[in-house]
Amino acid sequence: MRLRKRKQCFPSCSSLHSVDEDDIFWRQKTGDAEVEWSHNSTHVISQLSQCFTNAMAGPRARIGGLIGRFSNRRNEKFLDYFLSPLQEQRLLRLQERLQVPFDETLPDHQEALKALWVCAFPDVALKGLISDQWKEMGWQGANPSTDFRGGGFISLENLLFLGRTHPASFRRLLFKQDGKRATWEYPFAVAGINVSFMLIQMLDLLSVKPRCLPGINFVKLLGEDEEAFDVLYCIAFEMLDAQWLAMHASYMEFNEVLQATRTQLERELSLEDIHRIQDLPAYNLLYQ
Repeated sequence: MRLRKRKQCFPSCSSLHSVDEDDIFWRQKTGDAEVEWSHNSTHVISQLSQCFTNAMAGPRARIGGLIGRFSNRRNEKFLDYFLSPLQEQRLLRLQERLQVPFDETLPDHQEALKALWVCAFPDVALKGLISDQWKEMGWQGANPSTDFRGGGFISLENLLFLGRTHPASFRRLLFKQDGKRATWEYPFAVAGINVSFMLIQMLDLLSVKPRCLPGINFVKLLGEDEEAFDVLYCIAFEMLDAQWLAMHASYMEFNEVLQATRTQLERELSLEDIHRIQDLPAYNLLYQ
């Protein structure tokens, strides 16, 4: 059963941005061809990954270019609110993470990528940082670094945090273990990058301080837990998959599912009795 949109009674960062690509692009990209899907079909994964990457993390959506685009569209109502020294410090550190691009020449970035592979396929030796093996995780091609153009290093950190902190959830999402799945499923890795990008937008993290209610409340959670963004990422990815199943979605509806996930998460972050990240109703999805 599809979710119905409800009128929101709080200022939302959703109004600051909409998905750049539309269904016309996807239909032109995929045409009317009928392709039998399997998790080993690298051609289909490549097609779907390209669609998602172009839609959510393309050149026009680079993190560094978002500040100017949104600076004049803020809701001025929430300009003045107090940040504790701890909240301000942790917000600044998070914002610094957002500015780090993925650099395949850096040893620590290479090691993080290798660690992600171990989380996904601990019993399979990786042949190299550039290998067709990566397509099995849902990357667009043989070189995962090309998919980080919109999300930066933090999107890899988010995936790695999910794999290390919630391995059961990580594998459940990667291998699509829950529910009746669509014929064409979303590519795990590229979807994960989209989730990171969505959260950055939704929480208004590129402003000096967030100016929408979900973002303001998130900073409070950050004051309680410095890993709040990473934990929220894990929750959001689980919510995405739950929405995907509830909407009986296929790849053509990925953006619709992502928007529904964002709307639900904004509502939860706007509740008055949320004081810790664990208070979010969707937090339990990590332990289902």
